Amino acid sequence: MLTKKQWMHFLDEMDKMFPDAHCELVHDNPFELTIATLLSAQCTDVLVNKVTKDLFQKYKTPEDYLAVSIEELQNDIRSIGLYRNKAKNIQLLCQRLLTEYGGEVPASREELVTLPGVGRKTANVVLSVAFDIPAMAVDTHVERITKRLGLCRWKDNVLEVEQTIMKKTPIEKWSKAHHQMIFFGRYHCKAQNPSCHTCPLLDDCREGQKRLKKGLVKQ
Repeated sequence: MLTKKQWMHFLDEMDKMFPDAHCELVHDNPFELTIATLLSAQCTDVLVNKVTKDLFQKYKTPEDYLAVSIEELQNDIRSIGLYRNKAKNIQLLCQRLLTEYGGEVPASREELVTLPGVGRKTANVVLSVAFDIPAMAVDTHVERITKRLGLCRWKDNVLEVEQTIMKKTPIEKWSKAHHQMIFFGRYHCKAQNPSCHTCPLLDDCREGQKRLKKGLVKQ
């Protein structure tokens, strides 16, 4: 397992690689970010942004999403995986926002996770990005790279990964580190064919050293 000092070194290197890492879901307010993050489950940000470009022109408020039939909303997001379930959750979420929160997205994790379709990861994204509240969202990229690098154990569940990252990372770095880890996993340490041969973390990376011994890393 990595020490806090080693992990800080890794984050410093990621910062050099991706100094402009940021949330790639296009949005103008907390409500749009909540919808976009809900849609991004098991789907790429690129596809979500393609869909929301028109979606956010058509629907501006929770009332707008409730003014159409579920079939019409499904059709608007049809190219996104699990679109039927996501359309249902969007309308249920909008209804709850109107009845419980005056149409505004709440700024607490406890309240966010009560919204239909909003799990802990989505709540943490909204808290961190929309409200600038320290939170650590663990998606597939973050989970993969922290386990490969040796910060977390392979058997750790998502909550354990989140807790380990928060423990080893100063709170003021959580938001930036989150985006840097996503960029590192999305564009460098990919699920298939990670770029170990050009990685500045190779010397201290658990997975990289394993691949090096197996001859899977170019010299």
